[in-house]
Amino acid sequence: MGVDILPVVVMVMVQVGYAGMNIVGKIAMDAGMNPFVHIAYRQIIGTVFLAPFAYFFERKTKPQLTSSILFWIFLCSFSGLTVSQIAYFLGLKYTTATISCALSNLIPAATFLLAIPFGMEKVGFRSKAGQAKVWGTIICVGGATLLSLYHGPIVIGQSGFHWKYAENTEKNNSNSHDNLILGPLLLIVSTVTYSLWIIFQARMSEKYRAPYTSTMLMCLMASFQCVIIGVCVVHDKAAWSLDRMRTIAVLYNGIVCTALGYCLTSWCIQRKGPLYVSVFYPLMLIITAVLSWALLREKLYIGTVVGSFLTIVGFYGVLWGKEEEKPKSETENFEMETDELNQQLGAKCNSKLQLSGQSNHKIHVSKYNFL
Repeated sequence: MGVDILPVVVMVMVQVGYAGMNIVGKIAMDAGMNPFVHIAYRQIIGTVFLAPFAYFFERKTKPQLTSSILFWIFLCSFSGLTVSQIAYFLGLKYTTATISCALSNLIPAATFLLAIPFGMEKVGFRSKAGQAKVWGTIICVGGATLLSLYHGPIVIGQSGFHWKYAENTEKNNSNSHDNLILGPLLLIVSTVTYSLWIIFQARMSEKYRAPYTSTMLMCLMASFQCVIIGVCVVHDKAAWSLDRMRTIAVLYNGIVCTALGYCLTSWCIQRKGPLYVSVFYPLMLIITAVLSWALLREKLYIGTVVGSFLTIVGFYGVLWGKEEEKPKSETENFEMETDELNQQLGAKCNSKLQLSGQSNHKIHVSKYNFL
């Protein structure tokens, strides 16, 4: 019982942490922090925080690092930590935290589509499970399109709660939401690259079962990547300075989201699989929507509500289809193992018959020679 509950508790904690990331990150960037600088500091903080855990907990138990494993870690760092996070925070800068979380629900559909060429998923149009995954993916994409292109009338207005930071950033950044198409497009790019990370992480965790060490190495590689990209893009030295709010955002996102979030997610992927991890993403949307309305004074539009609903429906359609495939896949694996076992037994019986035939032949020959 405890073994089954623990991954649930872990993933709920991860989603709560990610919801806080959207609020803190949005405030920091609206206050003037550059997304490239934010990501670079975040990866460095994550590396420093994870290094002691990797050393003390996995120093004696971690497998040997090979060039193949390092290559998989590099793919994970580049897709999941560098490209995905840069695209996410750039998209968050041009849109709201609620829309950012809603588009994260595309992850199962994107994971399903990307897993097909890797041989990890099958479409199966004739089965109910295959149809659920296909229609779920289509509904997810439709919901994401609605979120990106349509707002409509206001459903819930601004909250009456007044927060100093939110009011100041709202006044100083009145043009931050002008590019409403670029923001969602960047968030979709982030979703696709994060889905690639889930696939790469699933492959890598099979070969290297050391979540602390692997996540620390991913953060280390991503630190170099993000610092190089940040230095090339941001030339102003003042942009790299940290005030109080920027420091809080960097520490929170580096420790809670990059270090603990990716480490715990890798742990759950290793034990429950990539789609199990995706089940909990709608929880982040609910928490973020409430916090954004209460703290950031965001308005909820009909397009946001309907688009989020469609995305979640498609989200669980994909997951239901995946869950329905499990008994069939388990039966097929059992039949394959049974066939292999029967072939092995048949081969052994044939070899024994051949040996017995050869021994009988030798006896007859020896008798003939004796006569």
